[in-house]
Amino acid sequence: MSQLEHGFRKTLTSLLVATSLLVVGCQQDESAQGKQAEKTPEAEKVAQTVEPVQTKAEIKPETVFDQATTALFKARPMNASMYGVSQEMAGGYYQDKLPDFSPESEAALRETLRIHTKTLQELKSDTAQGEENRKVVADLTRYYSGEPDFDIGYIDLWMGHTPFIVSQINGPAIDVPNLLQNNHPIKTEQNAKDYLARLSQFGDFINSVNIKVKADAEKGWVPPKVIVKGALNFLNGFVKAKPEQHALVNNLRDKLAKLELPQEKKDSMVAEAVKLTADTVYPAYKTLAATMEGLMEQAREESGIWAQPEGAKFYRDAVRQLGDTNLTPEEVHQIGLDEVERITTEMDAILKSEGYEEGSVGERMAALNEEERFIYEDSAEGRQKLLDYLNEKLDEINQVMQTQFATIPPYDVEIRRIPVERQDGAPGGQYTPPPLDGSEPGIYWINLRDMKANAKFDLKTLTYHEANPGHHWQIALNMAQESLPMLRRIAPYNAYVEGWALYSELVAWEMGMYKDDPYGDLGRLKAELFRAVRLVVDTGLHHKKWTREEAIDYMESTTGTAHSDVVSEIERYMVWPGQALGYKLGMLNIVNQRAKAKEALGEKFDIKEFHDLVLLGGAVPMAVLNEKIAKWVESKK
Repeated sequence: MSQLEHGFRKTLTSLLVATSLLVVGCQQDESAQGKQAEKTPEAEKVAQTVEPVQTKAEIKPETVFDQATTALFKARPMNASMYGVSQEMAGGYYQDKLPDFSPESEAALRETLRIHTKTLQELKSDTAQGEENRKVVADLTRYYSGEPDFDIGYIDLWMGHTPFIVSQINGPAIDVPNLLQNNHPIKTEQNAKDYLARLSQFGDFINSVNIKVKADAEKGWVPPKVIVKGALNFLNGFVKAKPEQHALVNNLRDKLAKLELPQEKKDSMVAEAVKLTADTVYPAYKTLAATMEGLMEQAREESGIWAQPEGAKFYRDAVRQLGDTNLTPEEVHQIGLDEVERITTEMDAILKSEGYEEGSVGERMAALNEEERFIYEDSAEGRQKLLDYLNEKLDEINQVMQTQFATIPPYDVEIRRIPVERQDGAPGGQYTPPPLDGSEPGIYWINLRDMKANAKFDLKTLTYHEANPGHHWQIALNMAQESLPMLRRIAPYNAYVEGWALYSELVAWEMGMYKDDPYGDLGRLKAELFRAVRLVVDTGLHHKKWTREEAIDYMESTTGTAHSDVVSEIERYMVWPGQALGYKLGMLNIVNQRAKAKEALGEKFDIKEFHDLVLLGGAVPMAVLNEKIAKWVESKK
């Protein structure tokens, strides 16, 4: 066991004493998982997506897997485009369709998924793998159906039940145009026609979002004032450019230029896109902006989800789903404080060894952020140099991945800047997966809004987290497992996915990527500290009733992160309650499981085999992962 693993003992002990991290997922109370909301008139739409089941003997779990997958992709055709799924899987041709987020459609989708969850809970499979698939897919359909007692918000294929359908960071009004630009293929004339067909539907699509916003507001669910302001910044900025220069038009124009079509046909399509943008897209977004402006007076000053109607109950479910834990918010808060203490002690030692002795760790890290040697120039040239540096670091780690990993994903990854029009509300980095056929790469996005938020000593760690061996490596390997049900290949288990990405930063350190680079190692520890602080501020906001300003002050003073970055982070947690918990809770569990396996197996422990075991079964609840590791240890003995 490494010295670093010993360093986790204090936190792990408190975690395990408090309660088990491993009980969520397939071990949740089945009566709670199977709970169905009261039938509504809207639920009649369920009959369109659920095939009748007469007896248990007449249906196989695999049939239900397929039905649930079709229900999701039929409701989310832009996600079907992102993954490039078959028409059969998506319930028909989807490349010319946009989603419907009206209360009626959302209710129908969630009721459909609840039925599938209940059906899967009552079935059994004949094989161990089949039984694992059944349990995991039943857990996924529960995740996607959302908290049964709340019909607010919407279902996101990554975040699950998201409380606010319009915010500054995500939601259909942001995500759909982003997916249209980056994931709608334009390689044929038909692709281009489908693109125009989707543009023509923006009126109905945004109107459905508008109706859902108003329906939720009638129930008292309105984002905090600062979030409404952030959403308005995006919505108003989205329609600021002249229609002929809008990103949606430029995207079509640039991709048509690469097709072998008559120029007059290309010009005609671009002209149609300009007209649709001016006459359909812009009016729809202006109407939605007017709705959000009208909610400003109703919006709350309070920052946490607790201030919403029965918000504390919603948060408890978010902690269970996104933190993959039955720990109470209070217990999670204390784990965060313990981890902050451990990590800052390690950072203090490095800072002193480099001659930085005055002030708190946060103050000294903030001072480093001001040193010119660590900051790229705030210019187009400076941003390009930063992107070149990221690609260099990615190439370097790719050369040594085989020292700890046996299986290589079949998909490429590219590094791109988050588009200017959505950078203000976006996180510092994020990842989007490739389509199943590999025709496009996975994308590691970096936010270059504020160059001081991208100090050079932070960049290696962000790259390891978002690309390899982090999100891209894990998600690409997951997608490549063709023997798994589709929902398992794209499973978004937050504690597993984000826990793995944070664990990957540690693995990069163990692979020697920070050798003779004390400042880079400070960046790594700062990133880990950031995730520990997330446990504190997420529970602080949503459980302990902290204000936005209290959370900002704590994160900024503790980590020394640039103020602009901290503000966007705290506002992100305000609209994604519980999501910030997955990183540290997931990492702690993986590190603990590895330490236990090493201790049990001694020289028989093989790190490559361990990593294959964790990765090749796909993202799963921690309960399933830990059971698999325990069985592997016994088989190795």
